[in-house]
Amino acid sequence: MAPPMSASTFLDVLRAEGVTVVEVGDWRHHHRNHKGPWGPVHGVMIHHTVTRGSAATVRLCRDGYRAQPGPLCHGVVTKDGTVHLVGYGRADHAGLGDDDVLRAVIAERTLPPDNAADTDGNRHFYGFECENLGTGADPWPDAQLEAITRAAAAVCRRHGWTERSVIGHLEWQPGKVDPRGFTMDWLRTRVGGRLKG
Repeated sequence: MAPPMSASTFLDVLRAEGVTVVEVGDWRHHHRNHKGPWGPVHGVMIHHTVTRGSAATVRLCRDGYRAQPGPLCHGVVTKDGTVHLVGYGRADHAGLGDDDVLRAVIAERTLPPDNAADTDGNRHFYGFECENLGTGADPWPDAQLEAITRAAAAVCRRHGWTERSVIGHLEWQPGKVDPRGFTMDWLRTRVGGRLKG
């Protein structure tokens, strides 16, 4: 079980991994901790936003909307490869997912099918929302894919996790399809290579 790193450490490890970071407002104190605990943390979850336009995407992920107030993640990875930090602490990104999947992430073993929604993921995962329409046809620029890889590797490196601790929303919550346009096995291979390099 790992306590979440501090906001300052989170920023430092991202920069140390070569991530271009933009701090958005008072991101360090923007969270949903009043809704439940933040931690222990066990992994990194990757999403796509179903949005177009970096400024609008960052604003939505920071502020949320009436039915789902922000922050909707910790970092927003825009198409230019920048990671915008919009919140820290509990963020409303993972929702309820499969306890069997969580146990597999903790054990760093192959994930089982996600066929239940019985466990609070917002408590246990760092979340990165990635600007993309999620159609499968919207391109993922190399700079963005590299930033996703580096951001996930940074968190794993700090916690002593392998690439097995990086999952997609579609592997956590039944009915989710994100991220669409690359496979999580492909991303985990990239993260693993970076952690070994």
